[in-house]
Amino acid sequence: MDTSNLRRGIYGGLAGGLLFGAMLGMMGMLPMIGQMIGLPNAFAGFALHMVNSAIIGAAFAFVFGKIVTEIRSGLLSGVVYGVAWWLLGPLTLMPLFMGMGMGVNWNLSAAAAMLPSLAGHVLYGLVLGAVYALGSERRLAYAAASSR
Repeated sequence: MDTSNLRRGIYGGLAGGLLFGAMLGMMGMLPMIGQMIGLPNAFAGFALHMVNSAIIGAAFAFVFGKIVTEIRSGLLSGVVYGVAWWLLGPLTLMPLFMGMGMGVNWNLSAAAAMLPSLAGHVLYGLVLGAVYALGSERRLAYAAASSR
């Protein structure tokens, strides 16, 4: 994998993470995220959220890097990725890390209560996909101009 793809994934993940982190802060959710590492405060929650955002952004480059070459594919891939991480994160891994067990949030009422989180994950994915795609478009344009 090209390191520029990985870098674009990390940048996109951080950009999406900043917006989603602001949403989490306004909803008072950051201390709960910090609780996953035993530090139930907003600063720890935001720090963990941003580290996860960068890692998840890098993983986006591995999963979607070959197919995201323009903004439309970036946005679509980002939405799919955001929804997947909503299913994996708050519905699956977060309860597990907090000692609540596996599958505790896999019911309609729990999922409905987490719809604001779904919106945040979709926003994260949209920003991640857009930043990644814009970087890909710039890179392709630069490569085309250089080959002339």
